[in-house]
Amino acid sequence: MFDKFKEECGIFGIHNSPDAAAHCALGLHALQHRGQEAAGIVTMSDESFSAHFADGLVGDNFNSQEVVSKLQGPNAIGHVRYSTAGRKTARNYQPIYAELSFGFLSLAHNGNLTNAAILRRKLIERGAIFQSTMDTEVIIHLIALSQKAAITDKIIDAVSQIEGAFSLVILYKNELIAIRDPNGVRPLSIAKLGEAIVVASETCAFDIIGAEFVRDIAHGEMVIINKDGIKSLKPFDARPAKFCIFEYIYFSRPDSVIEGKSVYKMRKNIGAQLARETKINADVIVPIPDSGVPAAIGYSAQSGIPFELGIIRNHYVGRTFIEPTDRIRHFGVKLKHNANLEVIKGKRVILVDDSIVRGTTSKKIVQMIRDAGAKEVYMLIASPPTVSPCFYGIDTPDKKDLIAANHDIAEIAKMIGVDHLGYISIDGLYQAIIETKRDEKNPQYCDACFTNQYPIRLSDKEGQPVPLLDFKK
Repeated sequence: MFDKFKEECGIFGIHNSPDAAAHCALGLHALQHRGQEAAGIVTMSDESFSAHFADGLVGDNFNSQEVVSKLQGPNAIGHVRYSTAGRKTARNYQPIYAELSFGFLSLAHNGNLTNAAILRRKLIERGAIFQSTMDTEVIIHLIALSQKAAITDKIIDAVSQIEGAFSLVILYKNELIAIRDPNGVRPLSIAKLGEAIVVASETCAFDIIGAEFVRDIAHGEMVIINKDGIKSLKPFDARPAKFCIFEYIYFSRPDSVIEGKSVYKMRKNIGAQLARETKINADVIVPIPDSGVPAAIGYSAQSGIPFELGIIRNHYVGRTFIEPTDRIRHFGVKLKHNANLEVIKGKRVILVDDSIVRGTTSKKIVQMIRDAGAKEVYMLIASPPTVSPCFYGIDTPDKKDLIAANHDIAEIAKMIGVDHLGYISIDGLYQAIIETKRDEKNPQYCDACFTNQYPIRLSDKEGQPVPLLDFKK
C-alpha cells in the first residue's frame, strides 16, 4: 500500500565501446531511482550475445569483475525495472531477448502500452507463445511476425501497431536502435563517448561515464546507430508532444536535463510559484526529503522564510524494507525519517512535498512534526491534486485509493492533521515550467494524473469513463 508514485523504468544503450558492459552497469546505477526491483544487461557482438539479470539494485549485482567480464561485446543495452505491466517474476526481466528467424534481437522498454491486452489476444490466436506477463513481449512477437523484409521495416511495422508511452532500445546484430513514441511521453537522449554512441533515459547516466550529451531523441523518432554513424528516421504519424510533466516534479533525478530543461531548476521554479500562490506566516520551511528539497528551496527564496532541514532521512533503509513484526509496526515513518528537534520545536512549520498519493505517509510525518513540538504545521504540495491514475508507465493506485480523487482539500487537511494544506495550481505548474498557462484544449504536457485528460487512447480500458483529448480540433 505505497504512498508514493513508483518510478517506471530506466533504459540504457551503448554502441561500439570496448567496455560496453561496464559502462552499461554504471549508466543503470545512475538510473537506479527509476526502478529498484530488478536490473538486466544484454551485450552483443555479431550474432553472439551474453546476458545477466538479477533482483534488486544494480550496485549489489553488477559490481564484480566476474559478472561484467562474462558480458562480452561492444554493444549493450540495460534496464532497471519497477513493474508497471506484468507481475514481479524472473520471467519479466528486461532486456527481453529472442532468437528469431532472421537473427537474435533484444529489447528494453520504458513506458506502458495501452493496447497490449488486445494485441496479446490477437497474437495468441495466431499461435504466439508468451513467456512473460510484460507488455514489452508483445513488441517482440510483432517484430517476429512482421512480413516486411528489412529489420528496420519489421520494427517500424511492429511499433506502428502499439499504443501508449514507450521509449525503446533494441540490439540487432551490430546495430543499436532507439525509438521514442510519437507523443514523446517518456524521456530518451543521445550522447557520445569517444567513438561510442550512448542512449539513456536521463542525462545523469551520461555524466557518470563521462559521455557528452548530443540531443534528445525527438518524439516519433527512430535512431539507428551502426558503423556508419547515426541515422534518423521519422516513420510514425506526427502527433502533439505530450511529455510527462511529472518527470519534472518527481521522477527524474534533479541533476538531469530533460527536454532542454534542468530538472533541479524546474523544481525550484515550482517552489517559487507555490510561494506566489500561497501566503502563509511561518517561521521555517522544511522539505520532506528528498524529493521535496528543491521546491522547498525555491519557496524559501521567493517567500523569504528560512529553509531548514527539519526532517532527517535515514538513507540506509531501502525501499523494500520489511517491518518484521506487528509489535514494531507503529514505528512507521520513523524508519526513514526523524524530526530535527532544534529546528522544529516552538516553530510555525511549512512542510513541502512533491505530491500526496494516499495520504498515509503525510499523516505520519505531520504527527511526527507535532510530536517534535511544532507550534503550527502547514503542508504545501509542489503539484496539483492527484485525481487520476497513470496508464503510461507509472505504477499508481486505483482512483478509489487516491485521496484527492475522493476528498476536497479541506477534508484532506483534516485527515492528515495540518492547520492548512495547499497545492500549486495547474496553471501555476505550467507557468513554472514554460512560463505560460496550460492550453486547456491541447495541453503542452501529459498531465492526466491531475486533470483526468488522457492524451493517448486507452484501448485496453475501453468501456470505462475515461475522457480522451481530441487532437482533431
